[in-house]
Amino acid sequence: MSPIRSSRLAVRPKDKAGAGNFSKALNRFTREDPTFRVHRDEESAQTIISGMGELHLDIYMERIKREYNCEVQNGQPQVAYRETITQRADFDYTHKKQTGGSGQFAKIGGYIEPLPADAVETFEFVDDINGGAIPREFIPACDKGFREQVKTGTLIGFPVVGVRVVINDGAAHPVDSSEMAFKICAMAAFREAYPQGRPVILEPIMKLGCEAPVEFQGGVMGQINQRRGIITGTQSNDSFVQIEAEVPLSAMFGYSTDLRSGTQGKGEFTMEFLKYAPVPRQISDELIKAYQAKRAEERK
Repeated sequence: MSPIRSSRLAVRPKDKAGAGNFSKALNRFTREDPTFRVHRDEESAQTIISGMGELHLDIYMERIKREYNCEVQNGQPQVAYRETITQRADFDYTHKKQTGGSGQFAKIGGYIEPLPADAVETFEFVDDINGGAIPREFIPACDKGFREQVKTGTLIGFPVVGVRVVINDGAAHPVDSSEMAFKICAMAAFREAYPQGRPVILEPIMKLGCEAPVEFQGGVMGQINQRRGIITGTQSNDSFVQIEAEVPLSAMFGYSTDLRSGTQGKGEFTMEFLKYAPVPRQISDELIKAYQAKRAEERK
């Protein structure tokens, strides 16, 4: 992830009828102004605009409304949270379905566990089957099922990372077993074990670099602390101070405006992705509650 020096907003037309004019406006503005950028976030499916500050973006949203007769809704870009487990959890799941004629049967046993912190991959599948408990031709289907399931965690619906899945037992039926049966079984086995692995939500932590006149040092550090930031270093010369910190991305919305207003327009910052870390309990509870409410609304 490259350093960020600008403000960002998630934007969309208020109604579908305005989608055409919305796209025309964004295409025109990006051609006219190299500091105004647009990209689509594939994970969230949001259109993200970025510019030199909140005022810069406000002007363009007003222009879309005035020049293209298109009402725009905007908000904070969705943060790319992740989920993971913190302890080992065993599973022993049987998928059995009979619907006339041949049915479906698959049984998988094993466990999930956290990957080491320095692991390169975010998911690892280990085949530890001995004695043909699961026929060889069905092992890839097991792998596919687990990989499919980790795409969407059950806490807040974000991908599950840092997990090793080990299968070491199982059973098959000479007629009713199939690749599909074992894939479904693997997905269900993971869903069954996941809550026992004490899952947690991870949030992206950014490396923040901030420069401001020395007389504003206290105020700038206070702003960072208010955003759950941790100061990792400071360096100053005669008139300017450079501050390095680690700050959750979710807390950085609106920081550009706050920094400028708190330094008489003289403060600047860059930030880039550093790592993922567990979110505090209170925030985790809020995210889970919001996700559950959203799911309940979708089921109506």
